Amino acid sequence: MPGKHRHFQDPEVGCCGKYFLFGFNIVFWVLGALFLAIGLWAWGEKGVLSNISALTDLGGLDPVWLFVVVGGVMSVLGFAGCIGALRENTFLLQFFSVFLGLIFFLELATGILAFVFKDWIRDQLNLFINSNVKAYRDDIDLQNLIDFAQEYWSCCGARGPNDWNLNIYFNCTDSNPSRERCGVPFSCCVRDPAEDVLNTQCGYDIRLKLELEQQGSIYTKGCVGQFEKWLQDNLIVVAGVLVGIALLQIFGICLAQNLVSDIKAVKANWITHGDGYKLLNKQHLEKQWLILTISEGSVGSAASELSREGPGLNPTA
Repeated sequence: MPGKHRHFQDPEVGCCGKYFLFGFNIVFWVLGALFLAIGLWAWGEKGVLSNISALTDLGGLDPVWLFVVVGGVMSVLGFAGCIGALRENTFLLQFFSVFLGLIFFLELATGILAFVFKDWIRDQLNLFINSNVKAYRDDIDLQNLIDFAQEYWSCCGARGPNDWNLNIYFNCTDSNPSRERCGVPFSCCVRDPAEDVLNTQCGYDIRLKLELEQQGSIYTKGCVGQFEKWLQDNLIVVAGVLVGIALLQIFGICLAQNLVSDIKAVKANWITHGDGYKLLNKQHLEKQWLILTISEGSVGSAASELSREGPGLNPTA
């Protein structure tokens, strides 16, 4: 049976997609490493790294967890996508796609459940805020986060100022010796624009007054209701940001899968041919497009074909 040979263009890995995915992920890798470093530094400053049990002793949320978790996830994804694209490693690229896809579906499921079970989410949010109100003085980062939220949304407590009875420093019991008894944090106070210096004692004894008298001095609305109102007022912006994040994730998955397909196509071309012929790829000078397929037992007939291509192409080598 005479030897067969075919000339065709080699499949190639697209450089644009490869290096765009590399650049796309190296930014996430660097940002993730930065977030993670900030989180670990904050824990080091608070002595958490030398006493790991402190992570569970805090009754509320430690905001540093956000930096550590987000930074860790971004670092892992950035590393897998960056190195996978640069080294054309299909395992890392598949890991990147699956991990990113899992995050996308978790976000989608969370959004759907939050829309369907709105009342349950509201109750859980109330419980979450109140648990953090209890731990207000236990962690400086949590304290700053609560103060920021109350000032930004002009609110006080989960449902109202009386939620601060849950905190041992602010409750109104007779056995409470704290100077902050029956008060609220300064972040609940209505700021006077004329004041140049922040009055951190503005909330002292405020809840001893009648509710009508409180309204001019502190915010009387709860943070859960104010947060819902803020979402409604900024629905287009919030939806735009969420859709943008989702599209960015889908784009990253598609880009990685396209690169994996290119890599597999190149590998398949170098191993076997569909008709059972073995592929022998030899480069001569600048002719990288030449691929000669040789059937088994036809090396001699193929040698004359190779000799016409020029010296240096020896199929028996």
